[in-house]
Amino acid sequence: MSNESLTLPMPEGLAERAAQIGSAEATLNPEQARTFITQQLLTADIDDKNVTVIIPDGTRSGPHGLMIQAAYDALAERARSITILIALGTHAAMSTEAIEKLLDAPLSRFPKATIVNHDWQNPEAIATLGTVPAEEIARLTQGLLTDRPMDVQINKLVAEADVNLVVGPVFPHEVVGFSGGNKYFFPGCSVHDVIDVSHWVGALITASDIIGTLGITPVRQLIDAASDMISGEKLAITYVATEKGLHSVAFGDTQSAWAANAKVAAKTHITYLDEPVKRIVSKVPEMYEDLWTGAKGVYKMEPVCADGGEIIVYAPHITEISEMHPGIREIGYHCIEYFTKQWDKFKDHPWGEIAHSTHVRGLGTYDPATGEERLRCRITLASQVPPEVCAEYNLSYADPDALDWEAFDHDPDTLVVEHAGEILHRLSSDRPE
Repeated sequence: MSNESLTLPMPEGLAERAAQIGSAEATLNPEQARTFITQQLLTADIDDKNVTVIIPDGTRSGPHGLMIQAAYDALAERARSITILIALGTHAAMSTEAIEKLLDAPLSRFPKATIVNHDWQNPEAIATLGTVPAEEIARLTQGLLTDRPMDVQINKLVAEADVNLVVGPVFPHEVVGFSGGNKYFFPGCSVHDVIDVSHWVGALITASDIIGTLGITPVRQLIDAASDMISGEKLAITYVATEKGLHSVAFGDTQSAWAANAKVAAKTHITYLDEPVKRIVSKVPEMYEDLWTGAKGVYKMEPVCADGGEIIVYAPHITEISEMHPGIREIGYHCIEYFTKQWDKFKDHPWGEIAHSTHVRGLGTYDPATGEERLRCRITLASQVPPEVCAEYNLSYADPDALDWEAFDHDPDTLVVEHAGEILHRLSSDRPE
Protein backbone atom coordinates (compact mmCIF):
# COMPACT_ATOMS: atom_id res chain seq x y z
CA MET A 1 0.00 0.00 0.00
CA SER A 2 1.55 3.32 -1.00
CA ASN A 3 1.82 6.34 1.24
CA GLU A 4 -0.32 8.27 -1.23
CA SER A 5 -3.24 5.93 -0.58
CA LEU A 6 -2.77 6.18 3.19
CA THR A 7 -2.46 9.95 3.45
CA LEU A 8 -5.57 12.10 3.48
CA PRO A 9 -5.52 15.47 1.74
CA MET A 10 -5.52 18.49 4.00
CA PRO A 11 -9.13 19.47 4.69
CA GLU A 12 -10.23 22.28 2.44
CA GLY A 13 -9.64 25.63 4.11
CA LEU A 14 -7.56 24.20 6.98
CA ALA A 15 -4.41 26.20 6.24
CA GLU A 16 -6.47 29.28 5.44
CA ARG A 17 -7.93 29.31 8.96
CA ALA A 18 -4.56 30.52 10.21
CA ALA A 19 -3.26 34.08 9.97
CA GLN A 20 0.03 34.13 8.11
CA ILE A 21 2.78 36.54 7.10
CA GLY A 22 5.54 35.84 4.55
CA SER A 23 6.05 33.13 1.94
CA ALA A 24 8.56 30.59 0.65
CA GLU A 25 9.95 33.18 -1.75
CA ALA A 26 10.26 36.06 0.74
CA THR A 27 12.10 36.74 4.00
CA LEU A 28 10.85 38.67 7.01
CA ASN A 29 12.77 40.96 9.31
CA PRO A 30 12.56 40.53 13.10
CA GLU A 31 10.29 43.53 13.58
CA GLN A 32 7.76 42.21 11.07
CA ALA A 33 7.66 38.87 12.89
CA ARG A 34 7.41 40.46 16.34
CA THR A 35 4.63 42.83 15.27
CA PHE A 36 2.67 39.97 13.70
CA ILE A 37 2.92 37.81 16.82
CA THR A 38 1.95 40.72 19.08
CA GLN A 39 -1.08 41.57 16.96
CA GLN A 40 -2.25 37.98 16.67
CA LEU A 41 -2.02 37.26 20.39
CA LEU A 42 -4.12 40.34 21.06
CA THR A 43 -6.99 38.34 19.57
CA ALA A 44 -6.40 35.31 21.82
CA ASP A 45 -8.46 34.64 24.94
CA ILE A 46 -5.58 34.52 27.42
CA ASP A 47 -6.50 37.15 30.02
CA ASP A 48 -6.11 35.74 33.55
CA LYS A 49 -5.50 32.27 32.09
CA ASN A 50 -2.84 29.72 33.03
CA VAL A 51 -0.77 29.43 29.85
CA THR A 52 1.76 26.75 28.98
CA VAL A 53 4.06 27.71 26.12
CA ILE A 54 5.52 24.61 24.44
CA ILE A 55 8.82 25.19 22.65
CA PRO A 56 11.39 23.05 20.78
CA ASP A 57 14.63 21.78 22.26
CA GLY A 58 18.12 22.39 20.94
CA THR A 59 17.82 19.87 18.09
CA ARG A 60 15.80 22.29 15.97
CA SER A 61 17.25 25.37 14.30
CA GLY A 62 15.49 28.65 13.70
CA PRO A 63 14.93 32.08 15.25
CA HIS A 64 13.54 30.53 18.41
CA GLY A 65 14.64 33.36 20.66
CA LEU A 66 12.81 35.95 18.58
CA MET A 67 9.62 33.91 18.45
CA ILE A 68 9.55 32.89 22.11
CA GLN A 69 10.46 36.35 23.37
CA ALA A 70 7.73 37.93 21.24
CA ALA A 71 5.16 35.44 22.50
CA TYR A 72 6.22 35.89 26.12
CA ASP A 73 6.06 39.68 25.86
CA ALA A 74 2.52 39.47 24.49
CA LEU A 75 1.48 37.19 27.36
CA ALA A 76 3.37 38.69 30.29
CA GLU A 77 0.86 41.35 31.37
CA ARG A 78 -2.24 39.34 30.57
CA ALA A 79 -1.82 35.70 31.64
CA ARG A 80 -2.32 34.62 35.24
CA SER A 81 0.69 32.31 34.94
CA ILE A 82 3.16 31.36 32.22
CA THR A 83 5.09 28.11 32.02
CA ILE A 84 7.58 27.60 29.20
CA LEU A 85 7.85 23.85 28.64
CA ILE A 86 10.64 22.42 26.48
CA ALA A 87 9.21 19.60 24.34
CA LEU A 88 12.02 17.08 24.67
CA GLY A 89 10.13 14.00 23.57
CA THR A 90 12.63 11.48 24.94
CA HIS A 91 15.72 13.60 24.32
CA ALA A 92 18.12 14.55 27.12
CA ALA A 93 17.18 17.46 29.39
CA MET A 94 18.71 20.81 28.48
CA SER A 95 21.08 22.62 30.84
CA THR A 96 20.54 26.23 31.86
CA GLU A 97 23.32 27.30 29.51
CA ALA A 98 21.73 25.40 26.61
CA ILE A 99 18.29 26.84 27.37
CA GLU A 100 19.64 30.38 27.40
CA LYS A 101 21.31 29.74 24.06
CA LEU A 102 17.99 28.47 22.69
CA LEU A 103 16.09 31.48 24.04
CA ASP A 104 18.83 33.88 22.93
CA ALA A 105 18.56 35.52 26.34
CA PRO A 106 19.24 34.85 30.03
CA LEU A 107 16.44 33.23 32.00
CA SER A 108 15.98 36.54 33.80
CA ARG A 109 14.58 37.90 30.51
CA PHE A 110 11.37 35.98 31.39
CA PRO A 111 10.63 37.02 35.02
CA LYS A 112 6.97 36.01 34.95
CA ALA A 113 7.58 32.55 33.46
CA THR A 114 8.69 29.24 34.87
CA ILE A 115 10.96 27.47 32.35
CA VAL A 116 11.20 23.68 32.59
CA ASN A 117 12.26 20.62 30.64
CA HIS A 118 9.59 18.02 29.83
CA ASP A 119 10.25 15.51 32.61
CA TRP A 120 9.38 12.43 30.57
CA GLN A 121 11.14 9.99 32.90
CA ASN A 122 9.15 11.09 35.97
CA PRO A 123 5.72 9.40 36.33
CA GLU A 124 4.69 12.11 38.82
CA ALA A 125 4.97 14.72 36.04
CA ILE A 126 2.64 12.84 33.68
CA ALA A 127 -1.17 12.84 33.41
CA THR A 128 -3.28 10.16 31.74
CA LEU A 129 -5.95 11.59 29.45
CA GLY A 130 -7.54 8.36 28.25
CA THR A 131 -7.10 5.57 25.75
CA VAL A 132 -7.61 5.37 22.00
CA PRO A 133 -9.07 1.87 21.51
CA ALA A 134 -7.53 -0.61 19.11
CA GLU A 135 -10.52 -0.35 16.76
CA GLU A 136 -9.97 3.40 16.40
CA ILE A 137 -6.23 2.91 15.90
CA ALA A 138 -7.05 0.47 13.10
CA ARG A 139 -9.34 3.01 11.47
CA LEU A 140 -6.91 5.91 11.77
CA THR A 141 -4.02 3.86 10.37
CA GLN A 142 -6.17 2.22 7.69
CA GLY A 143 -5.35 -1.23 8.99
CA LEU A 144 -1.60 -0.85 9.50
CA LEU A 145 -2.05 -1.54 13.20
CA THR A 146 -5.13 -3.45 14.35
CA ASP A 147 -4.50 -5.01 17.76
CA ARG A 148 -2.99 -2.28 19.95
CA PRO A 149 -4.80 0.44 21.90
CA MET A 150 -2.91 3.64 22.70
CA ASP A 151 -2.74 5.14 26.19
CA VAL A 152 -2.70 8.92 25.90
CA GLN A 153 -0.41 10.45 28.51
CA ILE A 154 1.06 13.92 28.58
CA ASN A 155 2.94 16.31 30.81
CA LYS A 156 0.64 17.59 33.59
CA LEU A 157 1.58 21.17 32.73
CA VAL A 158 -0.15 20.69 29.39
CA ALA A 159 -3.09 18.74 30.80
CA GLU A 160 -3.83 21.37 33.47
CA ALA A 161 -3.30 24.54 31.41
CA ASP A 162 -6.19 26.74 30.35
CA VAL A 163 -4.32 27.56 27.15
CA ASN A 164 -1.44 25.70 25.48
CA LEU A 165 0.54 27.78 23.02
CA VAL A 166 2.94 25.88 20.77
CA VAL A 167 5.81 28.01 19.46
CA GLY A 168 7.95 26.06 17.02
CA PRO A 169 9.20 25.52 13.47
CA VAL A 170 7.92 23.21 10.74
CA PHE A 171 10.25 20.79 8.91
CA PRO A 172 9.94 17.63 6.82
CA HIS A 173 9.79 14.76 9.32
CA GLU A 174 10.57 11.06 9.03
CA VAL A 175 7.61 9.83 11.11
CA VAL A 176 4.74 12.26 10.58
CA GLY A 177 5.46 13.85 7.18
CA PHE A 178 5.96 17.42 8.41
CA SER A 179 6.71 18.31 12.02
CA GLY A 180 5.01 21.00 14.07
CA GLY A 181 1.59 21.71 15.51
CA ASN A 182 0.18 18.89 17.60
CA LYS A 183 3.44 17.00 17.29
CA TYR A 184 4.75 19.26 20.04
CA PHE A 185 2.26 17.54 22.36
CA PHE A 186 2.77 14.03 21.01
CA PRO A 187 5.53 12.97 21.23
CA GLY A 188 7.04 16.29 22.36
CA CYS A 189 5.41 16.35 25.82
CA SER A 190 4.34 12.71 26.01
CA VAL A 191 5.78 9.36 27.07
CA HIS A 192 6.35 5.96 25.58
CA ASP A 193 2.97 4.56 24.50
CA VAL A 194 2.00 7.32 22.08
CA ILE A 195 5.62 7.54 20.96
CA ASP A 196 5.88 3.80 20.40
CA VAL A 197 2.58 3.45 18.54
CA SER A 198 2.98 6.52 16.34
CA HIS A 199 6.61 5.87 15.46
CA TRP A 200 5.90 2.23 14.72
CA VAL A 201 3.14 3.16 12.30
CA GLY A 202 5.60 5.53 10.62
CA ALA A 203 8.15 2.72 10.42
CA LEU A 204 5.62 0.39 8.79
CA ILE A 205 5.04 3.00 6.10
CA THR A 206 8.86 3.60 6.06
CA ALA A 207 10.64 6.88 6.62
CA SER A 208 11.60 7.01 2.94
CA ASP A 209 7.94 7.07 1.97
CA ILE A 210 6.43 9.30 4.64
CA ILE A 211 9.08 12.01 5.06
CA GLY A 212 8.10 15.30 3.48
CA THR A 213 4.59 14.11 2.66
CA LEU A 214 2.00 16.88 2.78
CA GLY A 215 -1.48 16.06 3.96
CA ILE A 216 -2.80 14.19 6.96
CA THR A 217 -0.63 11.07 7.24
CA PRO A 218 -1.72 8.14 9.43
CA VAL A 219 0.74 9.26 12.11
CA ARG A 220 -0.62 12.82 11.98
CA GLN A 221 -4.10 11.34 12.43
CA LEU A 222 -2.92 9.49 15.55
CA ILE A 223 -1.38 12.55 17.18
CA ASP A 224 -4.38 14.70 16.26
CA ALA A 225 -6.68 12.14 17.89
CA ALA A 226 -4.54 12.13 21.03
CA SER A 227 -4.42 15.94 21.05
CA ASP A 228 -8.22 16.11 20.96
CA MET A 229 -8.13 14.75 24.53
CA ILE A 230 -6.33 17.86 25.81
CA SER A 231 -9.05 19.96 27.42
CA GLY A 232 -7.45 23.40 27.25
CA GLU A 233 -7.40 25.61 24.18
CA LYS A 234 -4.61 24.71 21.74
CA LEU A 235 -2.97 27.55 19.82
CA ALA A 236 0.24 27.69 17.80
CA ILE A 237 2.79 30.08 16.39
CA THR A 238 4.63 28.19 13.66
CA TYR A 239 7.47 29.39 11.50
CA VAL A 240 9.72 28.36 8.62
CA ALA A 241 13.31 29.52 8.35
CA THR A 242 16.33 28.58 6.26
CA GLU A 243 19.88 29.90 6.04
CA LYS A 244 18.39 32.66 3.87
CA GLY A 245 16.29 33.92 6.77
CA LEU A 246 12.80 33.71 8.24
CA HIS A 247 10.28 32.97 5.51
CA SER A 248 6.92 32.66 7.19
CA VAL A 249 5.08 32.92 10.51
CA ALA A 250 1.56 31.62 11.09
CA PHE A 251 -0.84 31.81 14.02
CA GLY A 252 -4.01 29.87 14.71
CA ASP A 253 -5.09 26.64 16.31
CA THR A 254 -2.44 23.91 16.32
CA GLN A 255 -3.78 22.23 13.20
CA SER A 256 -4.29 25.26 10.98
CA ALA A 257 -1.03 26.99 11.94
CA TRP A 258 0.81 23.74 11.20
CA ALA A 259 -0.93 23.27 7.85
CA ALA A 260 -0.17 26.82 6.73
CA ASN A 261 3.55 26.46 7.25
CA ALA A 262 3.80 22.83 6.14
CA LYS A 263 2.89 24.18 2.71
CA VAL A 264 5.74 26.70 2.95
CA ALA A 265 8.27 24.15 4.25
CA ALA A 266 7.39 21.86 1.34
CA LYS A 267 8.89 24.55 -0.90
CA THR A 268 11.79 25.73 1.25
CA HIS A 269 12.98 22.48 2.82
CA ILE A 270 12.94 19.98 -0.03
CA THR A 271 15.68 19.86 -2.66
CA TYR A 272 15.01 17.74 -5.74
CA LEU A 273 17.73 15.89 -7.64
CA ASP A 274 17.32 14.46 -11.13
CA GLU A 275 19.45 11.37 -10.44
CA PRO A 276 20.36 9.35 -7.35
CA VAL A 277 23.85 9.73 -5.85
CA LYS A 278 26.27 6.88 -5.14
CA ARG A 279 27.89 8.47 -2.12
CA ILE A 280 26.49 11.13 0.24
CA VAL A 281 28.48 12.79 3.01
CA SER A 282 26.13 14.29 5.59
CA LYS A 283 27.97 16.83 7.73
CA VAL A 284 25.92 16.73 10.92
CA PRO A 285 25.97 19.92 13.05
CA GLU A 286 26.82 19.93 16.75
CA MET A 287 23.22 20.61 17.78
CA TYR A 288 22.78 16.85 17.29
CA GLU A 289 24.69 15.40 20.23
CA ASP A 290 24.31 11.69 19.43
CA LEU A 291 23.20 9.44 16.60
CA TRP A 292 19.66 9.25 18.01
CA THR A 293 19.20 12.90 17.00
CA GLY A 294 21.94 13.16 14.37
CA ALA A 295 20.39 10.37 12.30
CA LYS A 296 18.39 13.09 10.56
CA GLY A 297 21.50 13.30 8.40
CA VAL A 298 20.46 9.86 7.13
CA TYR A 299 16.68 10.24 6.99
CA LYS A 300 16.77 13.35 4.85
CA MET A 301 19.32 11.98 2.37
CA GLU A 302 18.34 8.33 1.96
CA PRO A 303 15.67 9.02 -0.70
CA VAL A 304 18.38 10.19 -3.14
CA CYS A 305 21.00 7.56 -2.31
CA ALA A 306 21.51 5.13 -5.19
CA ASP A 307 20.89 1.41 -4.72
CA GLY A 308 24.12 -0.01 -3.31
CA GLY A 309 25.29 3.49 -2.42
CA GLU A 310 26.65 4.86 0.84
CA ILE A 311 25.67 7.59 3.29
CA ILE A 312 28.55 8.78 5.46
CA VAL A 313 27.40 10.53 8.63
CA TYR A 314 30.27 12.90 9.36
CA ALA A 315 29.92 13.89 13.02
CA PRO A 316 33.34 14.12 14.70
CA HIS A 317 31.70 15.58 17.82
CA ILE A 318 29.47 12.55 18.45
CA THR A 319 30.80 10.14 21.05
CA GLU A 320 27.90 7.71 21.49
CA ILE A 321 24.86 6.28 19.76
CA SER A 322 22.26 7.21 22.38
CA GLU A 323 22.70 7.71 26.11
CA MET A 324 18.94 8.02 26.61
CA HIS A 325 18.10 4.86 24.64
CA PRO A 326 20.61 2.13 25.51
CA GLY A 327 18.16 -0.49 24.23
CA ILE A 328 19.22 0.34 20.67
CA ARG A 329 22.41 -1.61 21.37
CA GLU A 330 20.35 -4.76 21.98
CA ILE A 331 18.75 -4.69 18.53
CA GLY A 332 21.16 -2.72 16.33
CA TYR A 333 20.15 -1.01 13.10
CA HIS A 334 18.11 -3.01 10.59
CA CYS A 335 15.46 -2.69 7.90
CA ILE A 336 11.77 -3.05 8.73
CA GLU A 337 11.48 -6.65 7.47
CA TYR A 338 14.20 -7.74 9.91
CA PHE A 339 11.76 -6.98 12.70
CA THR A 340 8.37 -7.74 11.16
CA LYS A 341 9.52 -11.17 9.97
CA GLN A 342 10.84 -11.98 13.45
CA TRP A 343 8.10 -10.22 15.38
CA ASP A 344 7.82 -12.74 18.21
CA LYS A 345 11.46 -12.02 19.00
CA PHE A 346 11.13 -8.24 19.02
CA LYS A 347 7.49 -7.42 19.86
CA ASP A 348 8.25 -6.70 23.52
CA HIS A 349 11.11 -4.30 22.77
CA PRO A 350 10.14 -0.59 22.85
CA TRP A 351 8.59 0.08 19.47
CA GLY A 352 9.97 3.60 19.30
CA GLU A 353 13.50 2.20 19.39
CA ILE A 354 12.68 -0.36 16.70
CA ALA A 355 11.21 2.38 14.55
CA HIS A 356 14.34 4.51 14.98
CA SER A 357 16.43 1.51 13.98
CA THR A 358 14.58 1.12 10.70
CA HIS A 359 14.67 4.86 9.98
CA VAL A 360 18.45 4.89 10.23
CA ARG A 361 19.07 1.69 8.31
CA GLY A 362 16.68 2.46 5.49
CA LEU A 363 15.08 0.11 3.03
CA GLY A 364 16.01 -3.53 2.66
CA THR A 365 14.80 -7.12 2.82
CA TYR A 366 15.18 -9.97 5.29
CA ASP A 367 14.86 -13.71 4.64
CA PRO A 368 14.02 -15.52 7.90
CA ALA A 369 14.83 -18.88 6.32
CA THR A 370 18.46 -17.94 5.69
CA GLY A 371 18.88 -15.08 8.15
CA GLU A 372 20.14 -12.91 5.30
CA GLU A 373 19.44 -9.18 5.43
CA ARG A 374 19.97 -7.20 2.25
CA LEU A 375 20.14 -3.46 2.76
CA ARG A 376 19.67 -0.91 0.02
CA CYS A 377 22.36 1.50 1.26
CA ARG A 378 25.46 1.33 3.38
CA ILE A 379 25.37 3.59 6.43
CA THR A 380 28.81 4.67 7.68
CA LEU A 381 29.37 6.60 10.89
CA ALA A 382 32.42 8.89 10.95
CA SER A 383 32.49 9.97 14.58
CA GLN A 384 34.23 9.23 17.87
CA VAL A 385 32.21 6.00 18.19
CA PRO A 386 34.86 3.28 17.68
CA PRO A 387 34.69 0.73 14.84
CA GLU A 388 33.88 -2.23 17.08
CA VAL A 389 30.88 -0.41 18.55
CA CYS A 390 29.67 0.59 15.08
CA ALA A 391 29.86 -3.08 14.09
CA GLU A 392 27.74 -4.06 17.11
CA TYR A 393 25.05 -1.70 15.86
CA ASN A 394 25.28 -3.00 12.27
CA LEU A 395 26.88 0.22 11.00
CA SER A 396 30.07 0.77 9.03
CA TYR A 397 32.87 2.91 10.44
CA ALA A 398 35.06 5.63 8.99
CA ASP A 399 37.79 7.63 10.71
CA PRO A 400 36.52 11.23 10.64
CA ASP A 401 40.11 12.51 10.48
CA ALA A 402 40.95 10.39 7.45
CA LEU A 403 38.19 11.42 5.05
CA ASP A 404 39.53 12.73 1.74
CA TRP A 405 37.58 15.94 1.26
CA GLU A 406 39.49 16.94 -1.85
CA ALA A 407 38.59 13.64 -3.48
CA PHE A 408 34.96 14.13 -2.49
CA ASP A 409 34.94 17.59 -4.06
CA HIS A 410 36.20 16.23 -7.37
CA ASP A 411 34.02 13.13 -7.46
CA PRO A 412 30.82 13.67 -9.50
CA ASP A 413 29.26 10.68 -7.73
CA THR A 414 29.69 12.23 -4.25
CA LEU A 415 27.36 14.79 -2.71
CA VAL A 416 28.62 16.65 0.38
CA VAL A 417 25.81 18.23 2.41
CA GLU A 418 26.57 20.98 4.89
CA HIS A 419 24.42 21.28 8.03
CA ALA A 420 22.71 18.01 7.19
CA GLY A 421 19.50 17.04 8.92
CA GLU A 422 17.04 19.77 7.95
CA ILE A 423 16.75 19.97 4.17
CA LEU A 424 15.13 16.87 2.73
CA HIS A 425 16.51 15.59 -0.57
CA ARG A 426 14.21 13.75 -2.96
CA LEU A 427 14.30 12.68 -6.57
CA SER A 428 12.54 14.85 -9.13
CA SER A 429 10.46 11.84 -10.09
CA ASP A 430 8.89 11.99 -6.60
CA ARG A 431 7.89 15.63 -6.90
CA PRO A 432 4.14 16.02 -6.27
CA GLU A 433 2.14 17.03 -9.32
